[in-house]
Amino acid sequence: GTGALALQLLDALEAMGQAPRRYTIVDLSGSLRERQQATLARHAGRVVWADQLPEAFEGVVVGNEVLDAMPVQLLRRCGGQVGGAWQERGVVAAPDGSLVWADRCTDLRPPVDIEGPHDYLTEIHPQAEAFIRTLAERLRRGAAFFIDYGFPEHEFYLPQRHGGTLMCHRAHVADPDPLVAVGRKDITAHVDFSAVALAGQDAGMTVLGYASQGRFLLNCGLGALMATADLPQRAMAQRLVTEHEMGELFKVIGFVAGVPEFDAVGFTAGDRCHQL
Repeated sequence: GTGALALQLLDALEAMGQAPRRYTIVDLSGSLRERQQATLARHAGRVVWADQLPEAFEGVVVGNEVLDAMPVQLLRRCGGQVGGAWQERGVVAAPDGSLVWADRCTDLRPPVDIEGPHDYLTEIHPQAEAFIRTLAERLRRGAAFFIDYGFPEHEFYLPQRHGGTLMCHRAHVADPDPLVAVGRKDITAHVDFSAVALAGQDAGMTVLGYASQGRFLLNCGLGALMATADLPQRAMAQRLVTEHEMGELFKVIGFVAGVPEFDAVGFTAGDRCHQL
């Protein structure tokens, strides 16, 4: 993104006397790098940029709305019954040159059976899971925290969520059709946090915790900060923690690798690992 979160993290850590020796931003976009460099000019001595994760490293990884932007595969069940045939949804060019959906039979399945006789469209997340496995292979010692919107498996694949979660965003307007204005919109899908947790665990990391964003931030002391903040700051912070805003839809999942298990302050209350 713009580097705003990185700036806040670096400013806060510096104020606590815990500024990192190096802060690496993994970003492929040249234009975004320029914006980040301008935003982070006062921390220029410790910020570096990379095109991919290092082959091996120690440290703390922070991913804010990273997993939701990774490509998903669309699966469609037509005609109903549990255990019935599934098709993978793809894209083809119509005779007039426009892009249209096209489905074909597949052996791919959601991780759980979907109850009910109705048509059902959903997503699976092999690329996000592969990213987590890659992270586990390369993070020799440290922790990783991912903040994103999504659900555990049993909520992600509810029978009533028959249209899936794929959405597009452009200029603060959301719509569900990625085949309109192709290349000019962000495409996102909600995260299946159960799949993310299993991918990390199977690859050797330990799940530190899983909580709503609101609970995580309050555990980390946001309430005390809000008490001394001015009204505009309190209003902005309120959006981050209230259930009807971002506090419940967004979740935080944490992993640790190469060190003994420890109690992470963000998960001291309201940990939902048992729901994954």
